[in-house]
Amino acid sequence: MTRNTEGITKQFEECGITVIPDAPMDRYTSFRAGGCADALVIPEDPAALKRVLEILARSGCPHMILGNGSNILVRDGGYRGVMVHCGENFGQIRREGDDLICGSGALLSAAARTAQSEGLAGIAFASGIPGSIGGAVFMNAGAYGGEIRDVLKEARVLSADGREEKTLTPDDLEMGYRHSKLQESGDVVIEVRLALMPGDPEAIREEMAELTAKRNAKQPVNLPSAGSFFKRPEGYFAGKLIQDAGLKGLRVGDAQVSELHSGFIVNRGKATATEILQLMEIVQASVLEQFGVMLEPEVRIVGE
Repeated sequence: MTRNTEGITKQFEECGITVIPDAPMDRYTSFRAGGCADALVIPEDPAALKRVLEILARSGCPHMILGNGSNILVRDGGYRGVMVHCGENFGQIRREGDDLICGSGALLSAAARTAQSEGLAGIAFASGIPGSIGGAVFMNAGAYGGEIRDVLKEARVLSADGREEKTLTPDDLEMGYRHSKLQESGDVVIEVRLALMPGDPEAIREEMAELTAKRNAKQPVNLPSAGSFFKRPEGYFAGKLIQDAGLKGLRVGDAQVSELHSGFIVNRGKATATEILQLMEIVQASVLEQFGVMLEPEVRIVGE
């Protein structure tokens, strides 16, 4: 931990906020790889998160909101700054009419299950996405033809400095393909309202089961990864380009282009972030050389 971060973490501790120093990111990310962050801070409620953001803004310390860690890779040198991971109280889900109110830490899978049990349709597409609601809004997550934008009515956010709370619509958030304004503003989601519609619980359950079966058959769900590694290039599918380039199954150490779906890079056991990034670069160079398409990572790559 750097001296600068050490001073800030003392302020968090004085406020009763949990701090984990030198937090190993392979434990907190779905890739199960990467170095340590100087500190992981866990605010348990919006008031604590507000305090964390205020302290971080005042100090100028680099920081990131971690979410469920399902779309991020921290380089092996670690992250020189603070990772902020919202605690259990951000995982609450409740129904209001045909809307579902979800804390930013609630998992998409939990929101989909709750909606199904309540007879609310519209979010079955997200039942297999491994991220949190907050992360899903941040990147406008989607699958099987649906996106969070389609069901999002509004999001409560804190400004990057923690001083202002705002309620934003999808238009305010400028949500597009794997993008929202939050990626530039630094505002942090604390709660969302999803606009769903009445449906038959059994029909919704069957739809979710069908999507789960499809996902399990076509995606390497049994190995650590960050989901689809590359963004979809306009007019193409990243997985098909990678497969057509003859790269399916290619390995660098324990990092591998999935043998099941070429759009995924998986950790076969003890892959380092360096191996994953080396494999990414080989894939990018080969696809560019063969097809003239530069693949952009969908996964956020941070750290040293």
